[in-house]
Amino acid sequence: MRYLLVILGLLIVFGLSYFASNNKRKIRYRPLIVMIILQVILAAVLLNTVLGSFFIKGISSAFEKLLEYAGVGVDFVFGGILNEGQFSFFISVLLPIVFISALIGVLQYIKVLPFIIKYIGLILSKVNGMGKLESYNAVASAILGQSEVFISVKKQIGLLPKHRLYTLCASAMSTVSMSIVGSYMAIIDPKYVVTALVLNLFGGFIITSILNPYIVGEEEDILEVQEEEKQSFFEMLGEYIMDGFKVAVVVAAMLIGFVALIAMINGLFNGIFGVSFQQLLGYIFAPFAFVMGVPWKEAVDAGSIMATKMVSNEFVAMLELSKNTELSARTTGIVSVFLVSFANFSSIGIIAGAVKGLNEKQGNVVARFGMKLIYGATLVSVLSAIIAGLFI
Repeated sequence: MRYLLVILGLLIVFGLSYFASNNKRKIRYRPLIVMIILQVILAAVLLNTVLGSFFIKGISSAFEKLLEYAGVGVDFVFGGILNEGQFSFFISVLLPIVFISALIGVLQYIKVLPFIIKYIGLILSKVNGMGKLESYNAVASAILGQSEVFISVKKQIGLLPKHRLYTLCASAMSTVSMSIVGSYMAIIDPKYVVTALVLNLFGGFIITSILNPYIVGEEEDILEVQEEEKQSFFEMLGEYIMDGFKVAVVVAAMLIGFVALIAMINGLFNGIFGVSFQQLLGYIFAPFAFVMGVPWKEAVDAGSIMATKMVSNEFVAMLELSKNTELSARTTGIVSVFLVSFANFSSIGIIAGAVKGLNEKQGNVVARFGMKLIYGATLVSVLSAIIAGLFI
């Protein structure tokens, strides 16, 4: 039954992608098949082998240690605010982003990250059949973040046709920034965070290759990475620290607003219809949860969490998931993989704003295909959850 559901789920995801494709005749099936096989192999290795467990444990331990170091700085500034045994999401989960951002800045400064991003991107371009720029952008998005990544390719933003710009934006929405991965791991199981990061990288190429197929000519396949303006080490460090703090504050503000709004809307719906807004959305998303491998009896609850991610953000949904003790371990794992991406409505504004800051005309183009970005990035999350569900 599980394998039949996986096949059904894949057919639905690919059918929805094919239906919305802007050029069905240009879809190249060989790279798609290769990437799907790679997704299955990687999910099997990460979730079902000793090697995968060792790798995930290593990543998890590294982030755990980094969060400990971050805690030293946070405690120095905010120590004593909380009583013994109390927990603050902002202090314990969001503020460590400041330290992780600083560390990313150091690795950027000493040219470690640019080297890794460039050459992993080049290898990926051989697998996915897409351009070097698209492959670089996908890897860079997973490390630098969905807005910062466009700065590194700003020389080419104004020259890109609409179809290539869509792929860059879709990659940015389908992945997550390395600076907040540790925060995710503090809420959900690290093995699902790592698995989602890997699967989404290929899933983004798979879905965009169907939704938005094209061939990059040799004369177009040029990668020009913008060198950061020369700064002293401490100038750079200060900038990345402030960027990390801004991210923490922005996420906190979004959480306050969205959690409060959802609570209000739930109250209104309960008063008028006798069912909460999230439960209503749960019924809409339940079929997708079911084809992802969630048992039908849990599909509405899982669908509600999935919908919460789309209308608010992944943090709100992860908190909902962590509070739900009635879901089985399998359902929790599948939904966890689904949640690890930036596929939500607020991301449209973030990405369009980032591009518009570099090129106003291209920013307007991004805003116009914003709904298609959400559509594609959500299908990427569903695809990753289906593949992961095979081995959970």
